[in-house]
Amino acid sequence: MKQLKYLLPIVLAFTISMVSAQNNKGKLDKKTINEIRNSFKNTPQNTAAINAVTHNSIKTLAKSRANEGKQNHFINTKVTTHGISNQHSSGRCWLYTGLNTLKPMVLEKFDIKGFEFSQTYNFFWDQFEKSNLFLEIAIATADKPLTDRKVQWMMKNPIGDGGQWTTFADIVKKYGVVPASAMPDTYQSKNTRMMSRLLARKLREDAMELRDLANNGAKHKNLASTKIEMLKDIYRMLVLSLGEPPQQFTWQYETKDGSASKVYTYTPEKFYQEVVGINVDDYVMFMNDPSRDYYKLYEVEYDRNLAEGANWKYINLPIDVIKKFAVKSIQNNEAMYFSCDVGKQLDSKAGYLDVNLYDYNDLFGVEFGMNKAKRIQTFDSGSSHGMALIGANVLDDGTTDKWLLENSWGADKGDHGYLTMTDAWFDNYMFRLVINKKYIDADVLKILNSKATLLPPWDPMFAPEE
Repeated sequence: MKQLKYLLPIVLAFTISMVSAQNNKGKLDKKTINEIRNSFKNTPQNTAAINAVTHNSIKTLAKSRANEGKQNHFINTKVTTHGISNQHSSGRCWLYTGLNTLKPMVLEKFDIKGFEFSQTYNFFWDQFEKSNLFLEIAIATADKPLTDRKVQWMMKNPIGDGGQWTTFADIVKKYGVVPASAMPDTYQSKNTRMMSRLLARKLREDAMELRDLANNGAKHKNLASTKIEMLKDIYRMLVLSLGEPPQQFTWQYETKDGSASKVYTYTPEKFYQEVVGINVDDYVMFMNDPSRDYYKLYEVEYDRNLAEGANWKYINLPIDVIKKFAVKSIQNNEAMYFSCDVGKQLDSKAGYLDVNLYDYNDLFGVEFGMNKAKRIQTFDSGSSHGMALIGANVLDDGTTDKWLLENSWGADKGDHGYLTMTDAWFDNYMFRLVINKKYIDADVLKILNSKATLLPPWDPMFAPEE
């Protein structure tokens, strides 16, 4: 016992020294700091760079002079479309993109001079259905602690105005579509931030109440009826913000020769079936994610807006294979749902996307060298915006050097509302493309029958497009 008595202070001192050493691991001492400071030389070139960068926009300074004059908007193969939409200050690009892929078919089918779908109509039902799904997840996870990662993800993301192709397809199939005249935009649909914030706050409050009820032994019937009462409040908030969705409406259009059609009466579902007549289930989503295996089917948990809907599924393919299918679709006058990391290497004024637009390497004298896979894995790059892919500049050898996108930022943005991207930009920053299965090789379509790899909703690739 005496030996133990004398050993205890030694063991304690050793433990303290070890903890201290661990705490000091990686510490920047003065010698190291001075070494780093001395690595930056006060040369005339560095002084000029300091003066430039501290007083000007980094993007302006990095814009490559050598690349100027090499850009043009010529595209030799285009989908016939008309009119540029504007999502305003909202994250509804996915809805605009989905509807803009259907619009050319309506224009051609009826020889219409101009036409626009109501994004507000489908947005209303998207928000309502997302609210229901969130409350269902709250009930399903009520037995898990609030510290559980899935519960934390749910509470952090109760609802949002973003989405992707699957949310678009499911809401259109269930609720149909209407022309813009049947349910025009409102201030809140154009400026969604405050409405979304209040919906999220109410849904979090409702989720906590449902959790308490479930953990206190409430039966499923009681939880279901309580959820319905909660959804009545959500419906009220949406009606006050967006207007009440029409159950029936009249529609008349003008043809290109100036003549007016007769007046038709439709329900939203009938309008989708008879006027649009497109089966969105015929479309397949592809991803180009080099951080994962190609020619595999993947599924994203909870990435949907309907409780009864299917999770988002996609086939991961090499970029060149996706391009081949895309060209076929454009050549047949069919637009595609396209999503990308639009903020990277974008000249929004000129309407150009080019990997050589901005040279940050030379401006700062450092190398930004991550490839696409590493940018995905580190959250440096991911899909942030959806647009309709409507054109390709096809060369004599069948390859492409440029592509054309119909954007939803208004006609005063970009090249009269359009963006042109180089083929290299497509390679680096395109992530999702939805293509009709008739343009897809049979061996690729077979992948849809395989078992999908389930991915968590917080995966770096799956923030919704805005």
